[in-house]
Amino acid sequence: MVRFVTAGESHGQGLVIIVEGVPAGLPIDEDYIGVHLARRQKGYGRGGRMLIEQDWAHIISGVRHGATLGSPIGMSIENRDWANWEEAMSVRPIEGEPQSPRSQRVTRLRPGHADLPGAMKYAFDDVRNVLERASARETAARVAAGAVALRLLEEFGVAVHSHVIAIGGIRAEPPAPIDWQAVEESPVRCADPHAAQLMTAEIDAARDAGDTVGGIVEVLAENVPIGLGSHVSWDRKIDGRVSQALMSINAVKAVSIGPGWDVVHKRGSQVQDVIEPVTDPERPWQRSTNNLGGTEGGMTNGMPLAAQFAIKPIATLLNPLPSVDLDTGGQVQAHYERSDICQAPPACIVGEAMVALVLAEAFMEKFGGDSLPETRRNYQSYLQTVGPRQVYQ
Repeated sequence: MVRFVTAGESHGQGLVIIVEGVPAGLPIDEDYIGVHLARRQKGYGRGGRMLIEQDWAHIISGVRHGATLGSPIGMSIENRDWANWEEAMSVRPIEGEPQSPRSQRVTRLRPGHADLPGAMKYAFDDVRNVLERASARETAARVAAGAVALRLLEEFGVAVHSHVIAIGGIRAEPPAPIDWQAVEESPVRCADPHAAQLMTAEIDAARDAGDTVGGIVEVLAENVPIGLGSHVSWDRKIDGRVSQALMSINAVKAVSIGPGWDVVHKRGSQVQDVIEPVTDPERPWQRSTNNLGGTEGGMTNGMPLAAQFAIKPIATLLNPLPSVDLDTGGQVQAHYERSDICQAPPACIVGEAMVALVLAEAFMEKFGGDSLPETRRNYQSYLQTVGPRQVYQ
């Protein structure tokens, strides 16, 4: 089973990542992971933190001479801003009076953040104990883990892409097919150039108002084999697993498999993806539409897996909202912690990582193998069985 765990705080020494279940013999290196970490740091509407950090994942275990060993892969990402937070985020107790203003307790609660429920749940009197881990800084670790999953999926022809569909009230009309290179070059990762210009203006307007703006992102996984996931148990359904993974991303408030928010307004005859007659034994079970987002009955159906997610406007505002103090319950202005204006473009890369991790887990559940050649043999053998039964049996 492919699984991962992360550790680390936003202004601590760094982030730690462990990825387990990757078969031996997969080519992987720090440069490949670094490309995806750099993609996460881009995007119009990013805050000042991205001018400080240049994320790089150092592989410390599980890889030898450029290939995985089958053992857990350990990685670390340095927080360069740690130099300014050594006292405030010290592991050891502080002796005497704190010297850094960053060491002062945070008690002004931010509506929309983890501040209040986290402080209540863990009995903290300093909100920094919550906000440091609840920060979207943790998503850098997810992207590092997801890069390993993406590299595994690439070996089997699976490609994962993402783009921004909407920011604020601006909605794109992406061309078909999407030019993914153009998306990579777009400051808001939008495939519609006209909408992209309006999106940057929307972000500028939010910044000028001391406010933030949200958006909608789509992740597409192409060449996903039929049959990942299962209909037999609720927790094995691939669309449920993808949805949970995407919903776990900071500030995500809604997830749709395919255009799920739109199909509810149509009749069944307009929604179901009709199966076409098999004319090419190498490409059975094709559809002319993908309204169901590449899943049926909790399993991938051979069409591209498509998922959309909505990310709310970031809760940390340049013009803080009214709030209350953790100590007194009296009214105050919410705490301000350096943040972005819009997270939709970088959320694309985090979404890719999470979808890739779910697909890699389901892929290894289905095909197994302790080494990449063994997994490939199992996969190729399976492909010989997925077609019309009078032809393939």
